[in-house]
Amino acid sequence: MTASDPDGLLAEQLLRLTRRVHRIQKRHLERRGLGITPAQSRLLRTLAHYGSPPRMADLAERLEVVPRAVTTLVDGLEANGKVRRVPDPANRRVIRIELTDDGRAALRELRAARRTAAEEILAPLGNEQRETLGELLNALIDGTVSPRDVSS
Repeated sequence: MTASDPDGLLAEQLLRLTRRVHRIQKRHLERRGLGITPAQSRLLRTLAHYGSPPRMADLAERLEVVPRAVTTLVDGLEANGKVRRVPDPANRRVIRIELTDDGRAALRELRAARRTAAEEILAPLGNEQRETLGELLNALIDGTVSPRDVSS
């Protein structure tokens, strides 16, 4: 990547930052000894956003993975007591996935690990830089133009 390819350079920087974020989060997860992989962590976080226990197909759709991948993740989390399979009260053929008390405790630990990892990653930035970074990331995530850019 050269100065003549600024978008290529930005893409490379974003990929390197993403890998760094994953490495740091993984290290913080391992330090807490939860025995949870990053993929299982993502499933737990997703599960916590549902008002009632979702079906595996719902989780697969939300995570944008194939249902078989969710089955493997749920198997591991269930074996560790973080989630349980429960029958749907309206249709016993349907299985839903719910967090256990251990799963909720693990989520609290996961949030703390993510916060610690974020602090480590953002340490070089001052408050104004963090605010600007947040605005830029929102623009990239949402695909919208910030109000500052419109007035320029």
